[in-house]
Amino acid sequence: MDAQRKDIHNSDIPALCRACEARHRGVCGALSANQLISLNKQSTRKHIESGTELIGESQEANSYANIISGVVKMTKMMADGRQQIVGLQFAPDFLGRPFRTDSGITADAATDVNICSFPKTVIDRMIKC
Repeated sequence: MDAQRKDIHNSDIPALCRACEARHRGVCGALSANQLISLNKQSTRKHIESGTELIGESQEANSYANIISGVVKMTKMMADGRQQIVGLQFAPDFLGRPFRTDSGITADAATDVNICSFPKTVIDRMIKC
């Protein structure tokens, strides 16, 4: 059995992470068992109702998230006041813009959404290592 496959089934990985789609296919799939444990200690699962704004276009981002289920609509306000849809995100997509202080776009729950949210500082620290 190769090291990566062993890591996926490692009993040290938190149970929520082992069962999560983002763990196997999303950004968390690139993390070691120790990094997952550290991230899990600071993460929060949240349910967000359809139509709720997750982050505003010029709002400072203090957290990132993995989309566990649902659809997030990404939009940008045009100079003439029209709203342009610039993307849709689904599970297990990563919600956030590393290396940016603000979001640059608005993210709204297009459907009911479940996310696993964690402080931006935790991921930024992992990226720098």
